Amino acid sequence: MAYDRFGRNIHYLRISLTDHCNLRCVYCMPEDMTFRPNAEMLQDDEVLLLVRLFASLGFDKIRLTGGEPTVRAHVVDLVREIAAVPGIRSLSMTTNGVLLGKLAQPLKDAGLQRVNISLDTLDTVRFKKITRWGSFDQVWDGIQASEAAGLTPVKLNAVVVRGFNDQDIAGMAALTLDNPWQVRFIEMMPFGGATDLQRQQVVTAAEMRGQIEAALGPLTPGNNGKLDGEARIFRLPNAKGELGFISSVTAPFCAACTRARLTADGKLRLCLLRDKEVDLLTPLRAGASLEQLRQIVLDGVWVKPWGHGLAEGEFATNRVMSEIGG
Repeated sequence: MAYDRFGRNIHYLRISLTDHCNLRCVYCMPEDMTFRPNAEMLQDDEVLLLVRLFASLGFDKIRLTGGEPTVRAHVVDLVREIAAVPGIRSLSMTTNGVLLGKLAQPLKDAGLQRVNISLDTLDTVRFKKITRWGSFDQVWDGIQASEAAGLTPVKLNAVVVRGFNDQDIAGMAALTLDNPWQVRFIEMMPFGGATDLQRQQVVTAAEMRGQIEAALGPLTPGNNGKLDGEARIFRLPNAKGELGFISSVTAPFCAACTRARLTADGKLRLCLLRDKEVDLLTPLRAGASLEQLRQIVLDGVWVKPWGHGLAEGEFATNRVMSEIGG
């Protein structure tokens, strides 16, 4: 088992399969983003070796992220291999949904259990403005394909940006009235190369809930008041689905954090919003033994920080979001 110095059992690993993406969302990366060469990234056999290593340390929950994980070559085969690793009980993916129309069923058949799909608005014009390159219809088809394939419960992630999609909050929330989905509203977080947009156009979770209640009625806390991962859960009256609010900025959940991140270039990142990382790829390629790698991971997890420093004006500067994995 892997514990940090605060006694938290770290057992949830989010693995970025690539820093590449087929969209260019305004809050995530510049439109002319330069990606790293493939040779600098974890290869399939290296990903699998590290998954087995983490599983041996008690990591039982894996989420595949990016960039956009579905653009990785042979992603279905990689999912199948990860799903077969002893000890992995939960395998899910965060995706923009663009390729799920054709990949949802193959991914399900390979062993993927659930998907979180990024969808920031239901307005096709604003969708294009936010994603720069995206097609709303493609993503909507991906949502339907995921539900049909049994990648459920489907969760939709909306990063709320003032001036871009804050007028869409109630409409997104209304999706839960007739669909058994979880619509999750995420406060925008500042990152490396942080733009004024990231720091000045945050819409708080409290403001989001106020908009929803004004339009659709009172919200009732759900999940017995416990977090669902990072999200605080609420329901609208008579809704089939539920709402989640991820308030990393205004109401952080650091005390309950059990996760670490493995970046596409093989760095173990202990906090999304802190720069400290532990290099695993270099010693792996230099011939480190499994026991040596195991100790590097345990030592890294031990010094996982208690939480982020946003309240003190500190934010991560060495990577943009797509280089970390959501």
